[in-house]
Order: sequence, then C-alpha cells, then structure tokens
Amino acid sequence: MHKQVSTAKAPSALGPYSQGIDTGRALFMSGQIPIDPASGEIREAGIEGQTRQAISNLSAVLAEAGLSLSDVVKTTVFMTDLGEFGAMNAVYAELFGESKPARSTVQVAKLPKGAKVEIEAIAVRPGV
Repeated sequence: MHKQVSTAKAPSALGPYSQGIDTGRALFMSGQIPIDPASGEIREAGIEGQTRQAISNLSAVLAEAGLSLSDVVKTTVFMTDLGEFGAMNAVYAELFGESKPARSTVQVAKLPKGAKVEIEAIAVRPGV
C-alpha cells in the first residue's frame, strides 16, 4: 500500500506523476528541477543556485512526509553540463552535510524548462 505525497512548498508536477510516493518504509521522490514554488519559474541562472533550489524542493517533499535530507539513502543527479560538476557538488555537499547518500550523476542533453540540474531521491524511515 502506498500514498501520494504532495506539497505546495515544492513545484507542482509538470506531468502525470506525483512529487513523491510513500510506501510507509520508503519515500520515492520524483526529480526536482530548480523551480521556485512561489513563482513557478526558474529564478536562478547559475548551477549553484539551481542546485540549492532543487534540493530545497526535495526537502519540502521530504518534510511533507515527516522526513529530512538525513533520511535520504540514494540520489540521482541529472546535469546538462558535467563541466559544472564541481560547483554542483560543493552545494550538494554543503546541504547534505554528514549525510552522504549513494549517488549517481549523469549528463543529459536537456532538462525541462531549461534547467541545468534535476535531482531525484529515495528516503527511508529509520526503525520502520
């Protein structure tokens, strides 16, 4: 049994999918691009700001399910330019802190709305 997780503190889905699916033990989150939930637009031009916003959006979905970044066990980072990996990685490391989930990072040709980065994640509830 699972339920959809949705919050207005993260951007609405751009298609027929959920922000997250909660199985009780794990939360599977759809990829978040750096859309500002208030404006519905990408406000940051640089990879650092876009990474920060994408992770902020993930945090909002996590919070809606009663979880935090420290509960994330796996992420996948999609980037349009791996030449910006170092700058993305610095922000990622800052925001995840001591929590270091498993991660894959891949370069893609294009992301929705011209985003430079998209991040999806899986979180697990401790003790469940």
